[in-house]
Amino acid sequence: KNRRVCHATARLEMGSLWEEFNRLGTEMIVTKAGRRMFPTFQVKLSGLDPLADYVLLMDFIPLDDKRYRYAFHSSSWLAAGRADPAAPGRVHFHPDSPAKGAQWMRQIVSFDKLKLTNNLLDDNGHIILNSMHRYQPRFHVVFVDPRRDSERFAHQNFKSFSFPETQFMAVTAYQNHRITQLKIASNPFAKGFRDGDPEPW
Repeated sequence: KNRRVCHATARLEMGSLWEEFNRLGTEMIVTKAGRRMFPTFQVKLSGLDPLADYVLLMDFIPLDDKRYRYAFHSSSWLAAGRADPAAPGRVHFHPDSPAKGAQWMRQIVSFDKLKLTNNLLDDNGHIILNSMHRYQPRFHVVFVDPRRDSERFAHQNFKSFSFPETQFMAVTAYQNHRITQLKIASNPFAKGFRDGDPEPW
């Protein structure tokens, strides 16, 4: 890896809250219009070159090739067949990209603008996911290489991070009532309507 990314480290913020959700089996709502994630994916970066430019982005990969259903009597997720055809793979660029390493390291990097949708024809740039499928968010730090032939070094110029505690099931409505309770208890926006979103929680 390029020396400008090889020392990069990312620490997941609100780790204990993610752990709490993960123990219950995190669910994230997907809607046609797009819904923000809660907990929000946030990281604290270190080890970047303060003077180099970096682009930060996220993508979401399926955890397996299964579709799931929720069994209410046992409060658990059960495999319910093969996964649907994969949704178009999209990446979400942090809107402040590109920026100097110093700027990224100065504050917590928050992906609070990222929205999840189940609309395969979405043209708003939201991340498209299949409902009732499990996903792992991935976070990538990409060094903006000023060399003219930079594409030759593309594989050396990035570093990826994934945090197992951020895995989630994409749903159109919460299945596990304890997830609903934890979301309401820990989300300052969950009182009534959220974010000007006409859909009540």
